Amino acid sequence: MSKLDNQTVVVGRLAPSPTGVLHLGNARSFLLAWLDLRSRGGHMVLRMEDLDGPRVKAGAARLAMEDLRWLGLDWDEGPIYQRPRLEIYSSYLQRLAEAGLAYPCVCTRKDVEQAASAPHPGEEGPVYSGTCRGLWRSAIEAQKQTGKLPCWRFAIPVGTTVDFSDRICGATSLDLAQQGGDFVIWKKDNEPAYQLAVVVDDAEQKINSVVRGDDLISSAGRQILIYQAFGFPVPEFAHVSLVVGTDGRRLAKRHGDTTVRQFREQGISSAQILRMLAATFTNAISVPLDRIHQASDLLPGFRLEAVGSKPVQWDGKELLA
Repeated sequence: MSKLDNQTVVVGRLAPSPTGVLHLGNARSFLLAWLDLRSRGGHMVLRMEDLDGPRVKAGAARLAMEDLRWLGLDWDEGPIYQRPRLEIYSSYLQRLAEAGLAYPCVCTRKDVEQAASAPHPGEEGPVYSGTCRGLWRSAIEAQKQTGKLPCWRFAIPVGTTVDFSDRICGATSLDLAQQGGDFVIWKKDNEPAYQLAVVVDDAEQKINSVVRGDDLISSAGRQILIYQAFGFPVPEFAHVSLVVGTDGRRLAKRHGDTTVRQFREQGISSAQILRMLAATFTNAISVPLDRIHQASDLLPGFRLEAVGSKPVQWDGKELLA
């Protein structure tokens, strides 16, 4: 993976998941992704990542697009939905299976937890020990022999360490065998998991620059392995810090209603929200906050690398002047 040169058209994406409404943390990440792309004259794709089963809410995609437009964030292509692409993802799974890079697994989460060697599992869950690796050639065979619906896991080569340079976090090295082990790429409900779907989408949509929250930095390592397995070019990554509550945890319902929608309903303007968000990355902009009226006002002199990697704390008391 290398930094894009000045002759390459930068292609990025906004990829909301229609499982709820946008909150301030989402809005900040999407704003930064939009500013980075537009400041580089790039092409923006809007993708709705709607594979999260029962969590997907009717009408959430439409509301997400309304909120993005209200903030002044536009796109050149899309929306592209994932659900109609299931057969495409399945064909890529088959390629990995045929190459011996994916295998069916019938282990439950409890099985994995009981077999985990690490006493303190990370955010990705306990380390999977590879119990099912090499046992069956197909999902049908696994189900016949065990009576259980299998998922599919990507087989991480022994001793694999993924190294890459992140535009925000810098040099990053991930020992994936010790950070979750072989990971799920196809779920038991016969849908692709996030890691596989995102790689396939980014490759087919020619995404070469990814800006997203730093809670997904370990996913970058897994996705790089999948990119490499297919011979796809690896995009450049930038993982921006999250908005957290006073407890240091990622912004969520427990911190109160921080959705863009509720601010809109209170009569707060998009300019007020933009100024509040921009106040969290003043090192990356050259315009005074009181001159920000729309998203495009932030573009002159914007530098994503200057945003910083420290979490942004929300205490619910910011003044929206």
